[in-house]
Amino acid sequence: MKFTAFERSVQGTGASRRLRNAAKVPGIVYGAGEPKMIELDHNALFFALKKEAFHSSILEMELAGQVEKVLLRDFQMHAWKPIVMHVDFQRVDETTRLRKKVPLHFEGEENSPAVKTDKCVISHVATELEIECLASQLPEFVTIDLSGLVKNQTLHLNDLKLPAGIKAVRHGTLNPAIVSVALPKVEEEVIAAPVVAAEKGKGKAKKDEKQNKK
Repeated sequence: MKFTAFERSVQGTGASRRLRNAAKVPGIVYGAGEPKMIELDHNALFFALKKEAFHSSILEMELAGQVEKVLLRDFQMHAWKPIVMHVDFQRVDETTRLRKKVPLHFEGEENSPAVKTDKCVISHVATELEIECLASQLPEFVTIDLSGLVKNQTLHLNDLKLPAGIKAVRHGTLNPAIVSVALPKVEEEVIAAPVVAAEKGKGKAKKDEKQNKK
């Protein structure tokens, strides 16, 4: 994805406030070379942030007539208004090794034995994964094949098959769950319903019996 930024020479709270009043967003780009203060069109940035690829892929930033490859590192939103307050980018090249959270895309669950045969419910416990790789290998997302899932199975981080060059970032010895399989709760409700109905029937019969005795 490509976007346009403009150099910003004035800093400070007052200058940033004036930028926002003019529908601009203050920002910074850092990494190789000197950090540069930049500004972006607010509306263009606001809608770009709604796109998944803007968060998890290498971007082309046009600045002062030159195009640099950057990665979105952070952004701040207003506490309650739909306004972007600030944005940070990092310069990258093919040799840059980085860590980044990328979305997980799940496929094949409708063909798994858990769903087709046992009518189970698939829960996506995690929706993103922190990975480590070269900037040139950064994927927009990681696809997880769920076609082999079976009843009561839990898919953990250690079970994932990641593309070559992509390494999952582990925090200590944790092996978190990514996907879990469980029987649908509807079955439990169906079983419980007749029991409740039977108990109500018994209560009504006893009440009628007492009334007849009187």
